Amino acid sequence: MSDSKNATRKPKLVRDSFTIPKSEYAAIEALKTRAIALGTSVKKSELLRAGLMALVAMNDAAFKAATAAVPTLKPGRPQAEPAPQVAAKAAAKKAVAKPVAVKKPVAAKKPVARKAPAKAAVKAAPVSAQPGSPSAAPRRARGAAATTQRPS
Repeated sequence: MSDSKNATRKPKLVRDSFTIPKSEYAAIEALKTRAIALGTSVKKSELLRAGLMALVAMNDAAFKAATAAVPTLKPGRPQAEPAPQVAAKAAAKKAVAKPVAVKKPVAAKKPVARKAPAKAAVKAAPVSAQPGSPSAAPRRARGAAATTQRPS
């Protein structure tokens, strides 16, 4: 009974990413088109898995020859291609040699004594403000101007 449970379970999937030359990536698209012409649709992952199955089925000599035919790539993400305008500007900057400016010595300045800023006076609400009078109405500051409520 345990064999039937293992047979019905889906295999665990692993997500991975890798770098591939453009020519080999184009070959994947060509193989997908070829599969459609044969009446089946294939995903990229299915093509790669089919290639793995073909490698597994090979004898050692054929496997060694197949892996030797694949060039080794530099690991990691490829450098992003700069936009054509940015690349042209960068090339122009490198081509133009700028004259080096010579700085003249500057005489030392004497320190200037500064006055401490005056403290802002805190305004207290008037004691004579009666509830309901216009002076007791709440005010909100919006931008540089303050608005008040007008009695009707």
